[in-house]
Amino acid sequence: MDRHRRCETVTCRGGFGSRRYARLMIGIVSALAMGASMSTGHCQTQLTTMVFQGVQNLPLFAAQQKGFFAKHSLAVDQRIAPNSQELREGLAQGRYQLVHTAVDNAIAMAEQAKVDIVVVLGGDNGWNDFIVQPEINGYADLRGKTVVVDARDTAFAFQLYQMLELHGIGLSEITVKPVGATRFRIQAMTTDKSAAAAMLNLPFSFQAQQAGLKKLATAVDVIGPYLATAGFMLRSWARENPDTLVSYIAAYVEGLRWVMQPSNRNESIAMLANGLNISQDMAERSYAVAVDPQNGFARDAKIDMAGFRNVLKLRAELHGDWGGTPPAPEQYLDLSYYDRALAQLK
Repeated sequence: MDRHRRCETVTCRGGFGSRRYARLMIGIVSALAMGASMSTGHCQTQLTTMVFQGVQNLPLFAAQQKGFFAKHSLAVDQRIAPNSQELREGLAQGRYQLVHTAVDNAIAMAEQAKVDIVVVLGGDNGWNDFIVQPEINGYADLRGKTVVVDARDTAFAFQLYQMLELHGIGLSEITVKPVGATRFRIQAMTTDKSAAAAMLNLPFSFQAQQAGLKKLATAVDVIGPYLATAGFMLRSWARENPDTLVSYIAAYVEGLRWVMQPSNRNESIAMLANGLNISQDMAERSYAVAVDPQNGFARDAKIDMAGFRNVLKLRAELHGDWGGTPPAPEQYLDLSYYDRALAQLK
């Protein structure tokens, strides 16, 4: 039985569960009637999750607004991460039960903080573009310049370093400035010309170009396949709450399937516009990329194993983990919950 499904940890709706009513009932018929009504009550398991702001949250918008979480008896409080440090620390300390973010954050927790995490579902390749100030005409122009990142040693910062390295620019030739989540990186670049470059995902990369910044390249075109958004949690929580986790994954996949349906295009675009506070045009452009058969959301949030291996390879090469030889991604995975969720949906 899931620890978070016990009656004292959920919000229950329906039924005649008041003690005052019970005292008024007499005889076995009344007792049976009350028992029957209680059995029809609806209990929702409470979850607090954390995500970064962006188009990658569209399946979560749909799962919430189209009732897929409620269908699986879940009440999800979704928080927006200010930076990867709060996301990782909050997960480790139990403020959040599950997070969706770049899978490299899970690796950082496991290898640096020694927190036993488990990755259970995928999402997308990040849709990251290398955005630069308009006067930057090539990688060589970034020598001696400042690049802004979320944190120095995780996720999309490694993408940026690898793209520079492949074009002959070493870390010693740039200044790295951590400023936090994507919304803070675009703010830095649009308010401070000395912030020469950053990795930005949707819709921020479109907003940056609209503001006069320039796209130098798309990350996966330069570094190859990449697993960005993934869902993960503490392995201990997953073991203690397997049914809740399976229900969550099932609801997420249903939300993803819903947004991928062409018939739901207009409503999905409206969800993006409202959820991210962006224009209709920006939402339409972002949606088109997100549902692209080649580069959009992974089908049913399946883990991109080639992308995961590349994430580990970048960390091994750029951060020196594992003596430079990356491990197999399987040690961070447990797909049994995902398999149960998909079987349930079938």
